[in-house]
Amino acid sequence: MITNWFLAIASVTFVSLLSLIGIAFISVNEEKLRRIIFVMVSLAVGALFGDAFIHLLPESFARSESAVRTSLYVLTGMLGFFVLEKFLLWKHQHVLESSDHVHPVGYMNLAADAIHNLIDGMIIGVAYLVSVPVGVATTLAVVCHEIPHELGNFFVLLHAGFKARRALFFNFLSAVFAIIGTVISLLISSHVASFSVVLVPLAAGGFIYIAGSDLVPELHKEQDPVKSAVQLVAMGAGVGMMLLLTKMG
Repeated sequence: MITNWFLAIASVTFVSLLSLIGIAFISVNEEKLRRIIFVMVSLAVGALFGDAFIHLLPESFARSESAVRTSLYVLTGMLGFFVLEKFLLWKHQHVLESSDHVHPVGYMNLAADAIHNLIDGMIIGVAYLVSVPVGVATTLAVVCHEIPHELGNFFVLLHAGFKARRALFFNFLSAVFAIIGTVISLLISSHVASFSVVLVPLAAGGFIYIAGSDLVPELHKEQDPVKSAVQLVAMGAGVGMMLLLTKMG
């Protein structure tokens, strides 16, 4: 159990540090950045779907005493993420936005991102309590999703009027909520045995929603046959990573 706690905290710390990835891309021109985000979004789709269907859902049903109840948890996860996105204006920025953002939008984006990171952290924490392979798989799925998200978020803050250093600082501050989420998961689960039985299918539903609702529509915007083929390869690579991690168990 101590090992799982250590791995969970180490993993979420790494995920949080991804908020500083903007440093590496400040000098990258917009066209190159779009190509990077294009591939990462495709990889994230495969990783999120792969983690949900290969790890989280099988674990959810294996631990459940009621398949119907577990299915309802999955659906609740999907609807819950819809509500977050609909009413908290949680927008996953995977492409560069226009420059007409103003400061209030930047701060609202940070607030929504903090909630997003808190939930990601809780998901990582409970995944490691299920098993180390599930924890690693879920962390990788979150990483694949977070790289394009954090890149987009950083540039949204720049467009909102933040200076580069200030944007990096606030982006990192928002990312720290992931660590808080993981600690909450680890502490609650030690007192409530059924916590992972509920949160794992909720996480699966959330991953399915993010991949299907937020990311796949972004991929459909690309009409070029060659680039579409690259998307398929990257998606396959994401699923492949999740398959390989089943060997850890």
